Amino acid sequence: MSFETVTLRIDEGVATLTLNRPDRMNALSVQLKSELAAALDGLEKDPSLRALVVTGAGDKAFCAGADIKERSTTDPAPAQFISDQRATYALFSRIEGLACPVIAAINGVAFGGGLEIALCCDFRLAVESAKLGLTEVNLGVMPAGGGTQRLSRLVGAARAKQLIMTGRILDAASALRLGIIDDVIPTAEFQTRVRAFAADLAAKAPLALRFVKKVIDRGAQTDLAAALDQELYAASILFASEDRKEGMKAFVEKRKPVFRGR
Repeated sequence: MSFETVTLRIDEGVATLTLNRPDRMNALSVQLKSELAAALDGLEKDPSLRALVVTGAGDKAFCAGADIKERSTTDPAPAQFISDQRATYALFSRIEGLACPVIAAINGVAFGGGLEIALCCDFRLAVESAKLGLTEVNLGVMPAGGGTQRLSRLVGAARAKQLIMTGRILDAASALRLGIIDDVIPTAEFQTRVRAFAADLAAKAPLALRFVKKVIDRGAQTDLAAALDQELYAASILFASEDRKEGMKAFVEKRKPVFRGR
């Protein structure tokens, strides 16, 4: 399937999903969100997928957020707005819920909904020139794609209130200090290091990564005892897997394991 506003490339188990509206700073139009959903349909069904990189086209923006020009022409009633935003919640949550590791390669501006997409990813790697912020208050609105909740879980409620209520724009170094992103990479090295990180993840046992992701994400929403039960149950399933046997056999034989996700 071909798209106009997103591109999808898969190479040796690593998919790269690019938001492709560089003339509009990769802003989230209705068409882009529809095509993003269609691209996720294929990724969710692909058994060969080992890691996903989400990025933006061009060198200026990861995603500048909602397409304000498009939004300014609409005036939905509250019920319609709620319905539309529930669809956006579901779309962003699909990124968060993918079984494989998901990397946000923040190659420029990540504002509003763009940062909300990045917050759905497991890892956030940013180019040194990146700018990030939930800036919706400057337009008289508020984050409505999960940003209030995901950011507060990441940096704490007080810090999230400060950032969202002021609409503050962070440079990459400040976002790193706050723990919003995981690494800042020089421009000349950005693409190479993102690919290397994704390839390293793709080489790991996919079942192990899947269960680690699920246990950490779900465990963060429950008490310690219940979370430890989830960890133990997941570990027991992995210990019975072919990948566990292959990994340990390869270790003993001093060779690189060949994991098959079984």
